[in-house]
Amino acid sequence: MIGGEDGAATTVYRSINAEASPLRYSLDANDQFRIMHEMEESGEELLAIYHSHTASAPYPSQTDVNLAAYPDAVYVIVSLQDPAHPEVRGFWIRDGQVEEAELDVD
Repeated sequence: MIGGEDGAATTVYRSINAEASPLRYSLDANDQFRIMHEMEESGEELLAIYHSHTASAPYPSQTDVNLAAYPDAVYVIVSLQDPAHPEVRGFWIRDGQVEEAELDVD
């Protein structure tokens, strides 16, 4: 998860993949609770949720769309299909619709 203020990311929060799989992910419930609490304590808001696609393009899968529970967060996907050249893209996922989000990485 990525927290920040006024649309600017400031903190990356790592979580355990509760699925323990290179093909599926879900946030560990205890980690999610801890992260949301840490964000609140530091005055941050949830800006993005990130995960990798180990063997496919950086575009939301149907599973990603089905599990998207935070319509105000950008879903950042890192494709490791070509490990020497990772590709990063972001998406808004709202009501089952996918729209690419512009990422400004400094």
